[in-house]
Amino acid sequence: MTVDERILKPEERAAFTLRALYADHGYRQYKMSKFEEYDLYVKNKDFLISDNIITFTDTNGKLMALKPDVTLSIIRSTKDLPDGVEKVYYDENVYRVSKGTHRFREIKQSGLECIGAVGKENLCEVISLAAQSLKKLSPACVLDLSHLGILQAVIDSLNVPPETAAAIQRKAGEKNLHEIDALCTEANADPTATEIFKRLAQIYGQPETVLPQLEHLLKGTAAQPALNAFSAILTGLEQTPAKDVLRIDFSVVGDMRYYNGAVFKGFIEGIPGSVLSGGQYDRLMRRMHRNAGAVGFAVYLDMLERLQEGGGENG
Repeated sequence: MTVDERILKPEERAAFTLRALYADHGYRQYKMSKFEEYDLYVKNKDFLISDNIITFTDTNGKLMALKPDVTLSIIRSTKDLPDGVEKVYYDENVYRVSKGTHRFREIKQSGLECIGAVGKENLCEVISLAAQSLKKLSPACVLDLSHLGILQAVIDSLNVPPETAAAIQRKAGEKNLHEIDALCTEANADPTATEIFKRLAQIYGQPETVLPQLEHLLKGTAAQPALNAFSAILTGLEQTPAKDVLRIDFSVVGDMRYYNGAVFKGFIEGIPGSVLSGGQYDRLMRRMHRNAGAVGFAVYLDMLERLQEGGGENG
């Protein structure tokens, strides 16, 4: 470590390391201004980690916002590629309420996006890079992966109202089987589908252990096509750095208005909360009138302060 690196904050050292990792895999750096028109964020508030946004009025009368997110800006500025893919990474400061302090802060965030004709190889590369990012932060890490196509197919088979379906999905994220059961009973959900969903919500473990359980549980159901797609992703990850830290966990959920397919969260020992979050967000692309697909993730570098405070290693 050089003298200059020694005086950097943990999140700054991590940002340099991640920047090199992404550039080595062919991602180009994306730079953006500190603020965007507020309209970009207000239309997609549910996509943001926090809906608390710092705003101001520009000299031309437009309402502007200090950027709380990078992904939305990248989508707005990139071309709609029906054939190829555009691969970008970022190392930006965002302005939002920090998970660690629960106050507005300027937060250093790194991440990447792959936008365009995203195929299985692109998806596996992004998930692998998410795993490698975690390993750069700490050797004691895990990447939890689920598939919204499977969750949605099982939820649809419950035959419950949309608001109940959304509540059931949230309870799956909490692994709250009691509340799932109560919601399904109140809505007269299909009993077989209810039992399948409750078992799905409890599943956790390494792919080689969990996949046979999923195949048995979902055989002949409407979730079979999504399970086939998920299985293909897991096969593609077998020879990547993700293999030893990957766990299947269907409590990893995302807003189905924005996300689809594979979604994932990363954790490192010593921090009570995810330090990385990502997935496929083709539905967000449609909401922003784009035809291309997309997958990406963000690393919340401000969370490393909590690791340092706890006396753990930060890589």
